[in-house]
Amino acid sequence: NLIENAVKYGKSAVVAIDDNDSRLEIRIRDEGPGLPQAELEKVFEPFYRVESSRSRETGGTGLGLTIARSVAEAHGGSLVLSNRAGGGLEARLILPRSVPAIT
Repeated sequence: NLIENAVKYGKSAVVAIDDNDSRLEIRIRDEGPGLPQAELEKVFEPFYRVESSRSRETGGTGLGLTIARSVAEAHGGSLVLSNRAGGGLEARLILPRSVPAIT
């Protein structure tokens, strides 16, 4: 979903991986317009779409980022979006190498 969104809305996707003993960080960067600051968290809300068209060509249900973040958090990780200084958006998916035991 993150790569598809970068290509669809941001014209391209550049993926970088930082892998160490404690965590895996995947960064997906695009060259699009980014998002208004107020939208960076709203896009994780179920059924929320920045692009309000219901066209099948541009569409989706507005659940992709919600699901992606839920899966990351279920594995003890995080997913955040930020605007890049030179333009574009960056998605950072961080997953721990081990998840604390549930007591």
